[in-house]
Amino acid sequence: MKNVLIYVTLAVVLAACQNKQSLEDRAAELCAYIPDYQSLEKSREYMTEDFYAVLDTIFYRLPEHEAMDHEWLYYFVTDNGDTIADFEVVKVEQTDSDHAVATILVRQKWAECPSDETEGTASAEEGEMPEEHRLYMERVNRKWLMSDFDGHKADCIRYIAINRHEQAVRQAISDYLLREVAPYYLQGELCLPTLMIVHETDTCVWGDFWVNWYNISGDTLKTVSGGNHAGRMSICETADSLYVTAFEQTEDGTRNDASARRIFGNHYDIYMNMHSNASVRKAVRREQLFEYVQQRKLPYRYYQDYGWEAVQYRR
Repeated sequence: MKNVLIYVTLAVVLAACQNKQSLEDRAAELCAYIPDYQSLEKSREYMTEDFYAVLDTIFYRLPEHEAMDHEWLYYFVTDNGDTIADFEVVKVEQTDSDHAVATILVRQKWAECPSDETEGTASAEEGEMPEEHRLYMERVNRKWLMSDFDGHKADCIRYIAINRHEQAVRQAISDYLLREVAPYYLQGELCLPTLMIVHETDTCVWGDFWVNWYNISGDTLKTVSGGNHAGRMSICETADSLYVTAFEQTEDGTRNDASARRIFGNHYDIYMNMHSNASVRKAVRREQLFEYVQQRKLPYRYYQDYGWEAVQYRR
């Protein structure tokens, strides 16, 4: 009986050692891969389903300019698009039967250029800067997969939620302008607002809003009419939608500046920097036109205001 207990104990210890070794090997395999967003489809075999969904949304289902504003999200498990070349799995801690955390030591190489005093007499000095990371693993159908890296999944989920809310606010404003403002202009084939957000709260959005009607000529959108409508929009949010309930606009003529100061208040300077800067307006207009045609896979490449040369907005 005593021998049986010894054998059982040895078997348990051996199984634990083998499991630990297996986890370390798998962690090393995942690190050697580090899912590259350029080949995301093959990432499925390395990542849990929810982690894959988060990356897929970040990389492919957000407007390009919005995602690139947070470029670090693109690379939080890609090491700038490359695999981690020099790493060591320091340890793996199994928190329960289906979850584990691997501590990864990454050695980032760096080179220090010679100073002016030593220039020409010495070459750049090389060194290493070790960084410690956490690789989260989850066992799914008896296979260990990557479920997170350094806890950034939560950052991504938070950003996706913020982005989707911002897009919903912009859509509500666009819908209002198309419904309540655009009909008063000479109409063309397509009306596209341009939105420059100055400030927003949960219930109000201050902005410099433009409405433009276009006719379509080949790959060019030719401006028919348009104008500026700046001010504060009141936003109401329900369980399943956002919509504009009121719009207080700046006044025309000599009362324009006074009304803008009253409506924008502490945000007046930001508003004026946007409103009076033609380069900013042009950049935002190009960006939002590009986003519109890209999402709908339309063939338009240029817009052209009357009396001006065509402007390319599609890369």
